[in-house]
Amino acid sequence: QVQLVESGGGLVQAGGSLRLSCRASVSFFSINAMGWYRQAPGKARELVAAITNGGNTNYADSVKGRFTISRDNAKNTVYLQMNSLKPEDTAVYYCYAKVVTRTDYWGKGTLVTVSS
Repeated sequence: QVQLVESGGGLVQAGGSLRLSCRASVSFFSINAMGWYRQAPGKARELVAAITNGGNTNYADSVKGRFTISRDNAKNTVYLQMNSLKPEDTAVYYCYAKVVTRTDYWGKGTLVTVSS
């Protein structure tokens, strides 16, 4: 029912920046929270950042001060601005949305590769 369209992944040098985008097919009025998870090779999927409908944000300790999550309500789009990227940030990044019924939806993932 809810489609999440991700973009912005790619290859970047260490210290560089990328911005990920995730557009939802429904209004933020129907969404309690959106955010990003990532899964690195051989690692479990982990929460990177999330933003609630009320504007509260949460970040993994490893990205605090470097990544910023934001949203454009008119476009139903959430962004992840990633600065000072490190090789250990290399992962597939997945957009997610939790709707008001508490059902979870996931994007297909976008690969971020950070070279040394």
